[in-house]
Amino acid sequence: MLPVVAGLLLAVAAGGRGAAGERESPPGSRFVCTSLPLDAAGAGCPLPPVPAQGGSPPPEEELKATVLQLRETVLQQKETIGSQREAIRELTGKLSRCEVTDGKGPWKKEKGKDTMGDLPRDPAQVIDQLSRTMQTLKDRLESLEHQLRANVSYAALPSDLREMLQRRLGDLERQLLSKVAELEDEKSLLHNETSAHRQKTETALNALLERVSELEKGNSAFKSPDEFKVSLPLRTNYLYGKIKKTLPELYAFTVCLWLRSSASPGIGTPFSYAVPGQANEIVLIEWGNNPIELLINDKVAQLPLFISDGKWHHICITWTTRDGMWEAFQDGEKLGTGENLAPWHPIKPGGVLILGQEQDFGVHSWARQ
Repeated sequence: MLPVVAGLLLAVAAGGRGAAGERESPPGSRFVCTSLPLDAAGAGCPLPPVPAQGGSPPPEEELKATVLQLRETVLQQKETIGSQREAIRELTGKLSRCEVTDGKGPWKKEKGKDTMGDLPRDPAQVIDQLSRTMQTLKDRLESLEHQLRANVSYAALPSDLREMLQRRLGDLERQLLSKVAELEDEKSLLHNETSAHRQKTETALNALLERVSELEKGNSAFKSPDEFKVSLPLRTNYLYGKIKKTLPELYAFTVCLWLRSSASPGIGTPFSYAVPGQANEIVLIEWGNNPIELLINDKVAQLPLFISDGKWHHICITWTTRDGMWEAFQDGEKLGTGENLAPWHPIKPGGVLILGQEQDFGVHSWARQ
């Protein structure tokens, strides 16, 4: 009786496990029962062989590794493209500055040295720098291609990335070549202008040298007073010489004349220029024991000149409205300079130029009539 009950229990247990196995196992799976000898009851079920660790990885792992490596390559390409964009942006900025400089006219010299990041002011240096930059970009692209071939030798390089890089490099190369051609044209134009200016300057200098040679070959002795156009032998308030031509508006002038005087005190007024509303527009005067004075628009500057020794002296006086700068020369030697003499005041046109007298009445004046 006991064996029958045990058999039924075993059958029920096996049926329950079968039902549970059918619920847990996927549909369509079945169990195969195999009879075992009594001496093999404790041996258990044989397990399928496990592959050794030293074998080749499965295809899924190999594909995962390939995908990860491709992702890293794409990231490296993005970083490289970013650095290339920075280089292109920097070069585009330099080209823009160069175009702005080109738009302002011929190369304008400025004070100071070239600062870091700026294009050199010499066109030859600009061309050399652009050539070096283009060669550097080419080298960087070649290095990138070699690196990509070494890293992904078993995988093809993305065609869109290669095309984009080549397109960018081609555009940049065309821009650089265009800019180099423009700079070459500008350099040639500057050279032609410089040559023309040099030729004009040399022509003027040659004419001046010829004139100086003629004067040196001529008679350098002074003529007698009887041969002068105007002679003022006495110190009076009525002898004077009037220049028929008037002056245009002046922003700078140079006056040179020969003077000889032994008068004391002072030589009087060698010349004066008066305009309506201002009798002392330009006056050279020495009165009393004061030094020789130059008046511009009734502003006074004392000149370090001494000519009251009875000898002939050649004096020159220069003045410019810029900051009122003036210089005084005697017998070819600069004896003094100064500024703030009627600065930024233009000499008015249409006045009267008188030799030997001043044209107003005042403390410093000699009455003309």
